[in-house]
Amino acid sequence: MRREMHRTDPPHALRLTPHSMSTTVLAFDFGEIRIGAAVGDTAIGIAHPLTTINAADKKRRYAALDKLVEEWQPARLVVGLPAHLDGVEHELSRLARKFARELGARFGLPVELVDERLTSAAAESSLAEAGVASRKRKPLIDQVAAQHILQAYLDASAFHDDAHPA
Repeated sequence: MRREMHRTDPPHALRLTPHSMSTTVLAFDFGEIRIGAAVGDTAIGIAHPLTTINAADKKRRYAALDKLVEEWQPARLVVGLPAHLDGVEHELSRLARKFARELGARFGLPVELVDERLTSAAAESSLAEAGVASRKRKPLIDQVAAQHILQAYLDASAFHDDAHPA
């Protein structure tokens, strides 16, 4: 069941009603300079790239994150957890875990970590397949990587929910 949009609603306001058990989720592809963001809804199960936050300093980074959380009102956050191909974590893994803890504390929301190995390569491939010129891909890679991270989360959640009906 859908609700009608009102003139004052933001463009994304046409959403499933709360009765549908939908949940908005924001996901992030963490980087020390750029953070890709994506949004999705558990009822629909489709992730969408949203934006790339270009801010190396924490104050600007969190100002941008505050705006996203305020606008989208997510019930949950997802952060990609980088690792080497063999699964061994590295320095960026530690920083992504720290970022996830900070998000949870700042927004009071549950934060899930999702394996993000090869999401940047998948994002690059998706953009190439969509016909995006190579010189225009760099600003989009992080948000499309966040989309891949969130889609993996939504797919796993849907399987889990289907396997354990209420």
